[in-house]
Amino acid sequence: MKNQLLIYAFLVSIFVIYNLFFAVADERTHNLINILFSSFLFLYIAYLAFLAIRKIKKVSKKQ
Repeated sequence: MKNQLLIYAFLVSIFVIYNLFFAVADERTHNLINILFSSFLFLYIAYLAFLAIRKIKKVSKKQ
């Protein structure tokens, strides 16, 4: 789980760095990139939650 959290922190840092330094001049394209990247980040959060729930179920079945 630690590796997934490190990957998530890396992705968030890329998102922040992009918005601070590498923003596209065209506002519509910039908004589209932000929406797609944010959607990917939320999808990754959902994946992490799925992994956590699966891990909890495995632990509860062993007891």
